Amino acid sequence: MKTSLSINPELETKKIVTFLKSVQKKTGIDKVVIGLSGGIDSMTVFYLLKKAYQLENIIGVSLPLNLIKPIVDQFTEGGSIRNFLTQVGPLPQKRKKFVSSPPLLIMKKAKTPVFESMTWGTPRLAGVKSTQKYGVELFDRIRLGNIIARVRMIILFDLAKKHNALVCGTENKSEKLLGYFTRFGDAASDIEPISHLYKTQVRELANYLKLPQKIIEAKPTAGLWPGQTDEGEFGFTYQEADNVLSLYFDKKISTKKIRSLGYKNALKILAFAKKNSFKEKVPYLLK
Repeated sequence: MKTSLSINPELETKKIVTFLKSVQKKTGIDKVVIGLSGGIDSMTVFYLLKKAYQLENIIGVSLPLNLIKPIVDQFTEGGSIRNFLTQVGPLPQKRKKFVSSPPLLIMKKAKTPVFESMTWGTPRLAGVKSTQKYGVELFDRIRLGNIIARVRMIILFDLAKKHNALVCGTENKSEKLLGYFTRFGDAASDIEPISHLYKTQVRELANYLKLPQKIIEAKPTAGLWPGQTDEGEFGFTYQEADNVLSLYFDKKISTKKIRSLGYKNALKILAFAKKNSFKEKVPYLLK
């Protein structure tokens, strides 16, 4: 049994565009910064932004892990984002406003001992035999991924300050309920246009907006290390997760009943969500 997650993409598009325009009117800020990974979430949001903002007021930021060749210095506008441009099509040269800022390059420039030398899979300290020399332990992939996510948002908010713009997030409801985000990283934003839509609904909207099928069909990834995929980390698919999450959180159906409907990963999905639920509660405040 599947829940009814289908949306009316035309009405949803109008609702989101109206929302985006209302934010501009409310804040008096008509520029927006968005991190563009080339994935379905960020590209769907980009297509929606184009309907609500003047194109020259959308500052797209490419945030790959490592260097793009030719090398683009930090915050250099008009930089090479060939992969992105081939996906959205050519734009008038004078209307392009894109930035490329690889987080690992920025960390290296900061000369932080931990990042003076980095090899994926086995992050190491440069010239340090003992990982305790600088009072730190060897980074694992999750911790390093969190740092990458937070550095990305530092870049986006700095550019927003530079251009008097708002930072647009790309979080969906599936990620939100599963807690699949980095606090003060990809969850940090000024605007969230699709956080009310499950991943499968974002895919439906992407089809309506006519995103390239290559993007729609690509395996979802946060791009935090080579080969990383969302579903690979989950141990279940977004399709199953969306149905379980909708039944549990939206329809208030018990776990036992959900399992009886044939969702074999129901316990795993809800345990994943429960484990990360604290992210929605912090910071804890003294009242």
